[in-house]
Amino acid sequence: MEKLQQKIGYQFKNQRLLKDALTLAHGNKAATYERLEFLGDRVLGLIVADMLLIHHKNEKEGDIAKRFTALVREETLADLAKQIGIPDALITDAPELRDNASVLSDVMEALIAAIYKDSGFETAKSFVEPLYETMLDIDVTPPVDSKTALQEWGHKHNILLPVYKVISQTGPAHAPLFKVSVKMGDYDEVIAEGTSKKIAEQNAADGFLKLHAKGFKK
Repeated sequence: MEKLQQKIGYQFKNQRLLKDALTLAHGNKAATYERLEFLGDRVLGLIVADMLLIHHKNEKEGDIAKRFTALVREETLADLAKQIGIPDALITDAPELRDNASVLSDVMEALIAAIYKDSGFETAKSFVEPLYETMLDIDVTPPVDSKTALQEWGHKHNILLPVYKVISQTGPAHAPLFKVSVKMGDYDEVIAEGTSKKIAEQNAADGFLKLHAKGFKK
């Protein structure tokens, strides 16, 4: 925990908050980060939304919303968690969770909430803003995730909305693996896997686009 605090440049007054944010379920003990993650999701959302409105003053709300979704999605948060060293700071007896995108994303939000509770909103904002400043203008075209892109492709070709179905869920509760299929119109279904239902659906949509919608630009 000390290395993480040095990395992020913030020393907790209440070390228990940091410990709770980093503690995963193990043995017979429940995870402690989940309630903090719920709060952190809201704190992060407010900070990122405000940053986007300031940096993209002339964009429409719909385009801002797409940027927002890309910046707070699981994959982005997991990458940020790795950048600041969260995997090595996790308190768990299941080492495979240190590379689980869903877990890292949630713990990242829990850490934001812990900072908020320890020192207030402005401190949490000072922690979040530097992480996102270089990402606000990576692409002038608002990003579109694979599920949204598939839906837009279907609408363009007058095809019914895609239907996602969970085929199976394997692995332990703390490290599940989801297998999901996506079917759309008369096209063959595509099956993909992911460490969460959301990631599996995104992977399935991406696979569908690559197989059936060659040349389509997201």
